[in-house]
Amino acid sequence: PTMLLSFEQFAADARARGFTDALERRWAPRTVLDTHTHAFAVEARVVQGEMWLTHDGRTRHLRPGDTFVLDPQVPHDERYGDDGATYWVARRAV
Repeated sequence: PTMLLSFEQFAADARARGFTDALERRWAPRTVLDTHTHAFAVEARVVQGEMWLTHDGRTRHLRPGDTFVLDPQVPHDERYGDDGATYWVARRAV
């Protein structure tokens, strides 16, 4: 997929696909979030920095332009790079 031009476009597309919430998340350098779950579905796009997302026994290294999807209640952990990371995330309650 191509990089979206703006957060507003990302949010509008997410709403059109039934997501109820869109926000920008910024993580500090070297932040580590141990295994956790969310009560909502997630679709996100990394826009700055880098992160590692681990779920279902696999770790993905994500950089700007990369996307990820998580269903509700999927255990996962997150680790952010030396410069932290920013991603846009759309959330849908279930």
